[in-house]
Amino acid sequence: MSRPHQRRTPEEDLCTRRTARSTSSSTATCTTGTRARRTGWPATRTTPRAGSSASTPTRDSGPPETHWSIEHFQKYSEDDLMKDVFEDGYVDVAVFQPTYLKEWYTEGFNTTERNGALSEKHPGKFVVNTRWDPREGDAGLRELEENVKRWGSTGVKLYTAEWREGSRGWTLKDPEAYRFLEKSQELGIKNIHIHKGPTIWPLDKDAFDVSDVDHAATDFPDLNFIVEHVGLPRIEDFCFMATQEPNVYAGLSVVIGGLMHARPRFFAKVMGELLFWVGEDKMTFGSDYGIWEPKWQIEGFVDWDYPSDEFSDYPRVTTDTKKKILGLNAAKLYGIEVPAELQLGAGAGTPAAQESAVGVSDVGAVV
Repeated sequence: MSRPHQRRTPEEDLCTRRTARSTSSSTATCTTGTRARRTGWPATRTTPRAGSSASTPTRDSGPPETHWSIEHFQKYSEDDLMKDVFEDGYVDVAVFQPTYLKEWYTEGFNTTERNGALSEKHPGKFVVNTRWDPREGDAGLRELEENVKRWGSTGVKLYTAEWREGSRGWTLKDPEAYRFLEKSQELGIKNIHIHKGPTIWPLDKDAFDVSDVDHAATDFPDLNFIVEHVGLPRIEDFCFMATQEPNVYAGLSVVIGGLMHARPRFFAKVMGELLFWVGEDKMTFGSDYGIWEPKWQIEGFVDWDYPSDEFSDYPRVTTDTKKKILGLNAAKLYGIEVPAELQLGAGAGTPAAQESAVGVSDVGAVV
């Protein structure tokens, strides 16, 4: 279905968006923050920690003029989301990723049902992903099936560090996780998004290690594993794993929002490593909306290049590179039709192509 000029949608994981900049009109897929409609969390949080706010320090990594007050961050509205993401944020379609965290949020941080309800109010704006947790056993399998049937989900968001009844996490290598991966395939799910990145208190850093992705990606070659936050801070571990697994993708949520403005040299290193080892066809934008707004991230990335010749041994970044990362790769993963005028020209490669991964000798790096 073609939606050439529709502005579309989000929630913690992808969106297709069109950048309306005169120098580079491109379609982009973005990952937006799962915090949409997270209202009144102080009242529902079961284990409050006085004076703490897991996310506000990271917000400071954006430009000062984009910072929200803590009051706004704790209770932003549906109208705020629609304006920030779709009216101001260049987003056409967003992928909503649920995060439950029910050890701390009695009603869930943002659930499939809550995201789905919002998508029904704004048809065509959101792709509604669901989730599963292997520790939920048969009941979890039934819930997964019901969610796929109810919301048409073709992707899931997994949170391996989530606490549950005394357990402080799980891995994709667990036998129970394999039951859910098999069920996901059976239900037609194609995209497995996995949170592997910065840790927030009290979650365990090692529960976000990327080594389990390697194991599962090899055994489930027909599933796409999009590693959100690219395993930061273990960027080398992620790159050396992803380069050998054709079905592993780099999800750039947190990478652009957390590093591009605050740590420009480290951002250049991370992007260079990803482009060298993983490749531009396997990187997807994510805005982490709620923590950061997409507008400044997209505008900054459209204008971005390496800051100096120090980075000359990394692959160059072209307009086609940015089009793929900002939208075309994710659009391909989710089967979202892209208007002809926003597609790539001949010879620009195939977005999201597994076979184009790796190939150190093919990336055109100047060595």
